[in-house]
Amino acid sequence: MAEQGLVRETAVKVVDRLKHGDVTPLDLLDVLEQRISEVDGKVNALPILCFDRARDHARKLMQKKPAERGMLAGLPIPIKDLNDVEGVRTTQGSPIYKDAVAPRSDIFVEHLEDNGAVVYAKSNTPEFGAGANTFNEVFGATLNPWDVSKSAAGSSGGAAVALATGMAWLAHGTDMGGSLRNPASFCGVVGMRPSIGRVAHTPKFKIDRNLTVHGPMARNVEDLALLMDAMSGEHPADPLSLPVLPTSFLSAVRSGRKPKRVAYSPDFGITPVDPEVAAVTRKAAQRFAEAGAIVEEAHPDLSEAHECFHVLRAFDFAITKAQLLRTKRDQLKPEVIWNIEQGLKLTVEQLERAEAQRVAMAARTLKFFETYDLLLAPATIVPPFPVKDRYVAECAGKKFDNYVEWLGIVYAITLACCPALSLPCGFTASGLPIGLQMVAKPRAEADLLAGAKVLEDILGVRDTTPIDPRAAKA
Repeated sequence: MAEQGLVRETAVKVVDRLKHGDVTPLDLLDVLEQRISEVDGKVNALPILCFDRARDHARKLMQKKPAERGMLAGLPIPIKDLNDVEGVRTTQGSPIYKDAVAPRSDIFVEHLEDNGAVVYAKSNTPEFGAGANTFNEVFGATLNPWDVSKSAAGSSGGAAVALATGMAWLAHGTDMGGSLRNPASFCGVVGMRPSIGRVAHTPKFKIDRNLTVHGPMARNVEDLALLMDAMSGEHPADPLSLPVLPTSFLSAVRSGRKPKRVAYSPDFGITPVDPEVAAVTRKAAQRFAEAGAIVEEAHPDLSEAHECFHVLRAFDFAITKAQLLRTKRDQLKPEVIWNIEQGLKLTVEQLERAEAQRVAMAARTLKFFETYDLLLAPATIVPPFPVKDRYVAECAGKKFDNYVEWLGIVYAITLACCPALSLPCGFTASGLPIGLQMVAKPRAEADLLAGAKVLEDILGVRDTTPIDPRAAKA
């Protein structure tokens, strides 16, 4: 019987044990298979399992010396079900692709496997990643383990829940409008949207498509940095991809480097926010003063974010899904249909205006970072909401115009081209997690991770996961 206590170990420690031969990749797969059998029926995070493939890969890795197995040394990792893993189903959460099997892995999956990752599962996602509540017609809803009546957010909801419940040590996610940051916030884990190009991926539909990026998710900042190192690197097939930096992100986390001046904003001046979320995140941000940092309330001008994101996101849906609207409309959920139709109505003038707005917001944000080292804000404007609600319709008395507007606090940072992460920073009075969004200037992931580790140490909430799924409190 494999040691089930391993599920509570950090990824860094497990990799160290792999490298020293204390455990094998096969041991870890046994641990995960048992944990999944005990837990996943209660939360539905990992609907696609590929343990036979994983064990074949693990055995091949074990034929190599530990030092030759890559930086992850055989650590198992789930991949979000939007992305291809060779020989494994990729449904994208859509009935259209419910039986589709990928003939080849995405570039980033190949890169991870070259770095010693072992893929054993696909994590649940809303249809085509649309909407920040993880449910679909293929597998159903993913439930928040802190209260299984609540949403895990999305679209990397399955990944976040797998981490929070000990069914993964590290996980892959993607982020357009907070798809990494929202579920990390709702589930009490860490998720980072890196800079454009930091993680190479297979281009599809548009060679320079950059609203969406791939990034790491973990239970703590040090583990997050480990996966960021394993995911980073350029590839000739992705012309936007960046080379590996000379200094690892893990070493940056361990450097003890502290920010000198940080800014906090509850709303970026563009969105309502739940008062309890604002209070918890503000209190967490102010604790940077304990590390000697100056903490001030400020934010860059992001006032065009809603109009800009609505246009650019709609355009993205049009170029990637218009053919499906023409041929498979009856199998698409209403929100996806709406997004595609909005994109097909766009004029060149609207696109011109949105691109100009993005350039202006990115420039103003870069200027802002000449004064501040980090920008802090809520990662989500509400605590975890009932899973039966398709999305957040209103907050603090403000009704939203569409199903994505409540995500403005994260998609504004997407538009500004900045790396950002969600760090667990506290809980609501009812015991639900709240995440603090931490933002750095473009390509400054090392500074972001170092600062996040400083605050994580101060806040002392690093060891709150993994947990067993919990029913709603009476």
